[in-house]
Amino acid sequence: MSGSGVASVFPEGGCRLVVYVVYDRRGEVEDFVVHALAALRGHASHVMAVVNGSLSDAGRAKLEPVADSVLVRGNRGFDIWAHKDALAQVGDLSSYDEVVLTNDTWFGPVRDFAPVFERMDARAVDFWGMTDFAEEVPNPFTNEGRLPYHVQSFWIAVRSRMFLSDQWRRYWDELPEMPDYFDAVLKHEAVFTEHFTDRGFTVDVAFPYVNYPTGHPALFNADLLVEDGCPLLKRRPLFHYPPFLDRHAVIGRWTLETVEKYGYPMPLLWSNLARNVPPRVLNTDAAMLEVLPDIDTGAYDPSKPFRIAVIAHIRDIALLDELLERVDLFPQDSTIVLTVLSVSDADAARAAIERRRMDAGRVEVRVLESDAGRDMSAAFVGCADIFESPFDLVVRLHTMKRDDSQFNARRYLRRHQFENMAASADYVRNVLALFQREPGLGMVFPPTVHVGHATLGHAWAPYRDDAASLCEQLGVRVPLDGSSPLAPLGGMWIARPEALRILIERGWMFDDYATSRADLDRVQERILAYVAGESGFHCRTVLNPEHAAISHTALEEKVDQMFSTTPGYPVEQIQFLHRAGWAGHGGPFSIGRMYLRMNHPRVSHAIEPALGVASRAAGRARRIRDRLLRRADGTSAVEGARL
Repeated sequence: MSGSGVASVFPEGGCRLVVYVVYDRRGEVEDFVVHALAALRGHASHVMAVVNGSLSDAGRAKLEPVADSVLVRGNRGFDIWAHKDALAQVGDLSSYDEVVLTNDTWFGPVRDFAPVFERMDARAVDFWGMTDFAEEVPNPFTNEGRLPYHVQSFWIAVRSRMFLSDQWRRYWDELPEMPDYFDAVLKHEAVFTEHFTDRGFTVDVAFPYVNYPTGHPALFNADLLVEDGCPLLKRRPLFHYPPFLDRHAVIGRWTLETVEKYGYPMPLLWSNLARNVPPRVLNTDAAMLEVLPDIDTGAYDPSKPFRIAVIAHIRDIALLDELLERVDLFPQDSTIVLTVLSVSDADAARAAIERRRMDAGRVEVRVLESDAGRDMSAAFVGCADIFESPFDLVVRLHTMKRDDSQFNARRYLRRHQFENMAASADYVRNVLALFQREPGLGMVFPPTVHVGHATLGHAWAPYRDDAASLCEQLGVRVPLDGSSPLAPLGGMWIARPEALRILIERGWMFDDYATSRADLDRVQERILAYVAGESGFHCRTVLNPEHAAISHTALEEKVDQMFSTTPGYPVEQIQFLHRAGWAGHGGPFSIGRMYLRMNHPRVSHAIEPALGVASRAAGRARRIRDRLLRRADGTSAVEGARL
């Protein structure tokens, strides 16, 4: 059969096949998928779920109630080849009036499917999409030629005149291999629409880009689509490259407010994002920093209190009273555990408790057997039982060793941690209200300190490889961020114990810290958000207004200075700097390598090993010189990140 005849409407009582592709790196099926398929079943005669990769027994058990059939295949060719294999599995399509090819790259339904199906059913077309993409010249993927106008492939509904045609069969028979994402776009999504319209088939779109202010509304105007009744929210605006979204002023926080307004079950969304998006990327794309006032906003519901344990480690007994002032700001029925390093420190702690007239019945003082692992071992070894007890929240505070050689930086860090964790009793209630509002919120902590510390761009310090190794050991598959993790650097946080269960169940001992090749405590500190994410818990960062003012003005000026010598928008400036590569200390090897990378990439690739050896030798010589000179005029980038 060729493309003869005319396009038709979807007949009353017609049959619709929905092919929905799922990919999960863990072989599981997340609840947002179940929610989507359950809603689609009411509009389909048959729902086929196609799983790319493996499928666990638990995953199959979740799919079977919402899908009429399940096809498990190797993870090859993305969702496009999954659709091809599904169509081959079905074989004869003549009993269907419409086939919908879709996948798990969207959350929904955010709005009701019914009005969209009713509207599109009445249109005489051969295929239709939910959204489309404007033609671009040059093609942004190749920087040459054109990217044709096309219906976006996450939702393509095809009527019988087209899927029973010879052109349809030949298209899938001749479908090329697609080893990477760009192939999937350039060899299928970008050409599918033009391929079939050139052969006489007609297309329509439920929410065409011409009705929106950009040529890519699914990414740039997702909130407007939802407001107009679009039932789907693409996941990409919540995990795409943050500087790119910044360039286009895509505000994920506003989009999520719109989605929540229309009743989408947000825990499904947050759990999926926490498990699959690097936490710092998610924190940025969804604007998950909360600036909370020092006065009670009324958001906290005292009739639904938490069972709270405050575990506080005291390494510097001189700072005991400062720490107890913060501890005292938490609800008066909180359990308090103080960990110290000596009997004399324990006596001083008990005397301070009595002096401050704290309820001694709810305060326990523990003397630790070792300081190996510092504040992290104090929590995960010295207070491991607290995480197994029936507490809803665990608050982590500690004193910091004073260092008069860097007095301002250390003082700022201490205040940054204490005041953004517990600025006042009212502020604490506002923080606790976040946990009441979001059952999937696993942790809160202050954002990365950067005033007085060279953390930004270097916050993994030398620990990223060790962090990746520890995550692998723990079964944490949340992707790691690039140059810096989202982490409570400084070691203070509030968490639901179940959010850290994967780490706690490891059963740490002080010897683990004492014998670790790496600084185990520094590594653990950097993976807490990733551990929480693996269990489906997301994290938020918190600031009070004073520290928000300090941080933003300092950050704005630093960014202004950094970008003052490069052209374009920040995303272009960042890409320019990344292409140039590591600048080092501006020596001849570093500058020469940057020049070659920018202007002669093939030559750079050929001689990169030799340049690397020379650069490392120069670096070793410089470090020896620095140690001999005992410079006291600042810290290196790595030292500055060792919080």
